[in-house]
Amino acid sequence: MQRRTKIVCTLGPASWSPERIESLIAAGMDVARINFSHGDLPRHAETIRNVREASTRVGRPIAVLGDLQGPKIRVGVLPQPVVLRPGDRVVFPPRATTTPAPASC
Repeated sequence: MQRRTKIVCTLGPASWSPERIESLIAAGMDVARINFSHGDLPRHAETIRNVREASTRVGRPIAVLGDLQGPKIRVGVLPQPVVLRPGDRVVFPPRATTTPAPASC
């Protein structure tokens, strides 16, 4: 029976060598995740090359997932404290403001 889930492994300094990637594939890795928030283009390119080469050696296709950074939420100083209670809804406006958005329960 073929499994319907995929095993995703995040690659980093301890796991981006060709030998380590090959051992992850042997252990069942289906997807190599690379966090693009860390490292630089040459490092990411080398890691992807290592995944592709290990995939070819093992004879098993491995997907590469490039994890891109999402939007950052910046919280600044507000004119007065905002008290939140369990169940309150918080709205983060897409523009800078010092006016607290209405919260609803």
